[in-house]
Amino acid sequence: MDNNNTATHEHVGGSLKQRLARVKRTRWIRFGIVAAIFIAWVIWLGSWWVILFLPLLADIYLTQYIPWTWWKRSKNRTVRYVMGWVDAIVYALVLVYFIFIYIGQNYQIPSSSLEKTLLVGDYLWVNKMIYGPRVPNTPLHFPLAQHTIPVLNCKSYIDWPQWDYHRLKGFRNVELYDIVVFNYPAGDTVTLKVQNPDYYTLCEIVPGGRTAIRNNKAKYGDVVYRPVDRRENYVKRCVGLPGNTLQIKNNIIYLDGKPLKEPKNVQYNYYVQTDGRAIDEATWELLGISRDDQMTVPITMPEEKLGAMSMGLTVNPDGSVPQVYQLPLTAEMREKMKKISWIVNIVPTPAREVINVYPITHDYGWTRADYGPVWIPKKGESLDLTLDNLPIYERVIKNYEGNTLEVRNGKIYINGEIATRYTFKMDYYWMMGDNRDMSADSRYWGFVPEDHIVGSPMFVILSIDKDKGIRWNRFFADANPDK
Repeated sequence: MDNNNTATHEHVGGSLKQRLARVKRTRWIRFGIVAAIFIAWVIWLGSWWVILFLPLLADIYLTQYIPWTWWKRSKNRTVRYVMGWVDAIVYALVLVYFIFIYIGQNYQIPSSSLEKTLLVGDYLWVNKMIYGPRVPNTPLHFPLAQHTIPVLNCKSYIDWPQWDYHRLKGFRNVELYDIVVFNYPAGDTVTLKVQNPDYYTLCEIVPGGRTAIRNNKAKYGDVVYRPVDRRENYVKRCVGLPGNTLQIKNNIIYLDGKPLKEPKNVQYNYYVQTDGRAIDEATWELLGISRDDQMTVPITMPEEKLGAMSMGLTVNPDGSVPQVYQLPLTAEMREKMKKISWIVNIVPTPAREVINVYPITHDYGWTRADYGPVWIPKKGESLDLTLDNLPIYERVIKNYEGNTLEVRNGKIYINGEIATRYTFKMDYYWMMGDNRDMSADSRYWGFVPEDHIVGSPMFVILSIDKDKGIRWNRFFADANPDK
């Protein structure tokens, strides 16, 4: 606690001249430094009305017309002690608030979608200045919680006021292969008790859809809306930029017809079959496969055995099936497995799912391994709208860009007028995980709007393996080694 935060005087009143005359030289210096930082921030912010708060800073440091430190003159020691801590905590929270919004923030990797580039349990420092920090949509929020205050289990923000999207000048735009932290686009509407799958997928797969979900609070909980900057944080790799046409063929991403080089640690799921023995701990350690990824596959039913044989797995003459695992493997891990004599089959898992890929309201016959083509919207560019491509861009036009959209008598209406063409207001991106078959990414919920972009991870602050403890070799590791 800093007992010199404000000047303490026997006489606190007087004219402006008298008040200024009592200010110590050190406080003038401190005010000058703070005022210079504040003015520079206002220039960066581009909102000149904020300069109106400069007189408030002057009062805090110099004139003290408002009795900011009344408690320092209290004769009650308890009051002085408690308010001293309150004063220190408030200063700390304000500082953290500005650092987290405009400079950077720590984030934890909760899932394996970017293994082996980023690991579950990695704590990252995310640079918000690289793409330019966003002015918060929801300025009144608790700085240490995304949307819910732990323990209290209540909202960490106040819905009003809501500010329009505005991003300050950054160092550069999002580039291909960047690992990006962003707010989950489909996280605007959330069922509090069931958040995976997301609300929009639930509406498609639950009989009765929205009505059934909203009427069954015991199972799904309250249905709430979250502003853009209060939605869950996701981290993925950018594999498609505004204006690109993206297509996936047999797991290979093509941009504008050209194959995209895969990251070094890209992983796919494989069925791995042994000669009957179980994979031991030493082999798991050699391969670098975590316990959460060690998935055994029981094959017992006749139709399961027929399916196994059709994929090239071994079924013994007596009908028994030697041990089968489903594992995410990099090319390097796969080569290591091929050299183990008692591993007899390594077979890619088929991408069967045609449903639940984006857009979930329409079946184009796409899967996670064979997807598209889709054109990624670019700010200022226009697209001819048809009933066939509308499902791909409906969410963009309605939810992200704030238009009304409906189809009547085979015609598309935007904001009440017939529309055959639409010009996009924002840039959009296509994000995918390196653990391709285990990643909930743009293939399942679509485009990431520019106003959802948070920043890019710079390095690992701390890494904890829940099974083995701290990963000391991960300290300050580059969070994006493929760039």
